[in-house]
Amino acid sequence: MEAGNRKLKNLKIIFMGTPEFAVASLDALLNAGCYIVAVVTAPDKPAGRGMKMNESAVKKYAFDKGLKILQPEKLRGAEFISELKYLQADLQIVVAFRMLPEIVWNMPPMGTVNVHASLLPQYRGAAPINWVIINGEKETGVTTFRLKHEIDTGDILLQEKIPVSENETAGELHDKMKIIGAELLVKTVKGLAEGALKERAQAEVTSKQSAELKHAPKIFTENCKIDWHKPVNDVYNLIRGLSPFPGAFTLLDDKILKVYHVEKKEGIISSSPGSYETDNKTYLRFACPNGYIYLKEIQLEGKRKMMIEDFLRGHRM
Repeated sequence: MEAGNRKLKNLKIIFMGTPEFAVASLDALLNAGCYIVAVVTAPDKPAGRGMKMNESAVKKYAFDKGLKILQPEKLRGAEFISELKYLQADLQIVVAFRMLPEIVWNMPPMGTVNVHASLLPQYRGAAPINWVIINGEKETGVTTFRLKHEIDTGDILLQEKIPVSENETAGELHDKMKIIGAELLVKTVKGLAEGALKERAQAEVTSKQSAELKHAPKIFTENCKIDWHKPVNDVYNLIRGLSPFPGAFTLLDDKILKVYHVEKKEGIISSSPGSYETDNKTYLRFACPNGYIYLKEIQLEGKRKMMIEDFLRGHRM
């Protein structure tokens, strides 16, 4: 084990990531004694009403830890490529970052490892956490794999399965997966340092699965609009699969109403799908063909997020 730890600490690693999900992995690597020679993250961007420059979660963390930070505008840029060559990393790690060109991911002698929030080859794409819940899956997981040309298709290193509860939101699953993913990444890097991992081609995994491959494309606005003509369970899964971000929505009095938390009740309805009923005090429910969705936490266009009782006190239906 001591020899393995020495090998781990001697590995020169470049870490690439941007959002909060990636911070957990970077923190776990540092706590495991990994040698992070640089952190690559997104350039600062103006955000908010004042258009102040916003730093990524990974940059803020890396700055606090005194790590070298690179923020390239172009990943094929000569200056960035030159900097990577100068650093002479043994291994690159990517967690929730941009798509890399081959000149970048193929540079280190040990290649580039990615952490993906699904059990590959299922749910390849940009939004696996959201689509797993939207599709009503009972199980998902985290995969570490080597990058190659086609996105999310590289050889699998390690995987860990995670149950998905019936009421779990995308935000809750995200928070659980970032910790599990960080732990799996450390295990992966240790295994690579010791030469103890056996890689598996995704085609090999696919051939053993009877289910067809499901994908996880980027979420667009049209994916977020609630269709009240769908069954209660489908609507319920869509809402929790988009909570808290980007948020499922419907229209209420010609204004956009974002819906974050709901309860479902199957049964016979007394009105047409898409219509709503309320007592103006405690409940606001929308009809589906086979039951009702009771809104619990919402945000009307131009207003703050609030619980339904608070909303009904100030908004007469």
